[in-house]
Parts: sequence; C-alpha cells; structure tokens
Amino acid sequence: MKSTIVGTLAALALFATAMPAAAAQPSVQVGRLSCEVAGGIGLIVGSQKAVSCTFHRANGDTETYSGEITRIGLDIGKTDRTRIEWLVFAATDTSYTSGALGGKYVGASGEATLGVGLGGNVLVGGLDRSFALQPFSVQAQTGLSLAAGLAELTLR
Repeated sequence: MKSTIVGTLAALALFATAMPAAAAQPSVQVGRLSCEVAGGIGLIVGSQKAVSCTFHRANGDTETYSGEITRIGLDIGKTDRTRIEWLVFAATDTSYTSGALGGKYVGASGEATLGVGLGGNVLVGGLDRSFALQPFSVQAQTGLSLAAGLAELTLR
C-alpha cells in the first residue's frame, strides 16, 4: 500500500514538473497567482470548489480574484483547504490592465493525498487565452483523496 502511494506521489511530482514546458506557449513571467481552494469531497467523476486568489504582479502590484476550480475525471476522497501557487506567463511583457487574468483556464490536473498530499495543475486561458499558469511549487493539501483528469479554473 505504501509503495503504491509513494509511486503515485512520485508520478504526480514528475507530472507537475514535466507538463509546463509542453503545455504553454506564453513565455514571459508576469507574476505569481496564489490561491486558496475550499475543502470538499470528490464526486468520483469530478468536483467543483470555490477559489480565492491574489495575483502578485512582477511590478509589485496585487489584484484579488474569486471563482471556482472544476475537475473532470477521477476525483475520489475529501480534502481540507488547499493552497496552490502558480507562476503566471504571458505571450509578451506588455502591461496588462487590471482584471486581465479574469476568464477561464483549462488544462491537466493531478493530486494524491494521504494525510498530507501533493498535486499539480497546468492551465492556459484568460484574456484571449494569452496566459499560462504553471506550478510554482507543488500544491499542498491535507485529507484523503486521489484525482487526475482535466481542470477548469474560472477567475472573476
């Protein structure tokens, strides 16, 4: 049992570090998005949880967003509040207006939790699909769950 969990966590860590290079076209880092995800229960084929995020622009300014993250695919178990950090990349380093990160992001998602867990989400979207969210560090959470599939993040 322990070897299965360790193997799953190792695969997720590899997933979180290998996917960013392949998934995103935008290449200029414009800041960091820090999100708190509400706890909840996976419903086997998916879940939807509220998010509250702060965008830390490279110039030091901050913006606040709310929304939800929806997962479709395997999602079994229960998690407490989760913290996710993403580096935000854009196609150019042009200054974006306030609220530019608002919109829908889609991509791959995976996590495993037994007490303390790890996960990764690589998403592309926002204003004209011009932003990419790549894991800054592996997401941290507590609970008991296993999830893999597609994720959609909506920010307002």
